[in-house]
Amino acid sequence: MTRAEIQTELPSTMGFQPDGTPVRPTLYQRLEAFISRLSTKNNFWHRVCSLIWLPFAWRSGIQMRREGQSRFAAILPFKRVNRNWYNAMAGAALLGNSEVAAGMFLFSECGSDYNVVCKQMHYEFLRPCLGPAVYTIRGGEDVIESVQEQIGGGGEFNIDLNLEINQILKNRGRNLRVGRCSMTFHCTPKRMIEAKQRRKRKHASRRDSKA
Repeated sequence: MTRAEIQTELPSTMGFQPDGTPVRPTLYQRLEAFISRLSTKNNFWHRVCSLIWLPFAWRSGIQMRREGQSRFAAILPFKRVNRNWYNAMAGAALLGNSEVAAGMFLFSECGSDYNVVCKQMHYEFLRPCLGPAVYTIRGGEDVIESVQEQIGGGGEFNIDLNLEINQILKNRGRNLRVGRCSMTFHCTPKRMIEAKQRRKRKHASRRDSKA
């Protein structure tokens, strides 16, 4: 089952009441879903959305690149804002953009139906990075299959991602590994969050009426 088929079976903005009655999404929810899909469409819209909602990624200049269905990479340019005083890629830039790169990959698979939050991260620095860095997902095809299987279940789930961070060596025709990063993300369907918020409002109104 492809991601498109899953999203067709699970409408992105439609929730249901406990009695099975569909809940019409609000204008804000429809707008949020539209912007979420737009942010993963291409690098231009990713940059525009980052400027407003994720200024760290906008300043760093990280860009996503996809080759085929399972090959994902994110490029972190070797620009002044990402370098430290001795002209190497700053550790904070490498570490922070690891979460951005993994989140971009996962969000592109989950679509606008899920909230994606990083729960845990472990970064291992191997050597200084003296040029642009590329982030790649290890076992990308297996991760995609796992995500699609979890989405098919319809509930919230955890997913583990492993990234390799390499320095791009233009003159040598190969890349130099500078770090490894492992992360755990928690993905929650937005309709589940909205249903929980409706229950809270309903309970609050009951308490107010009794008072």
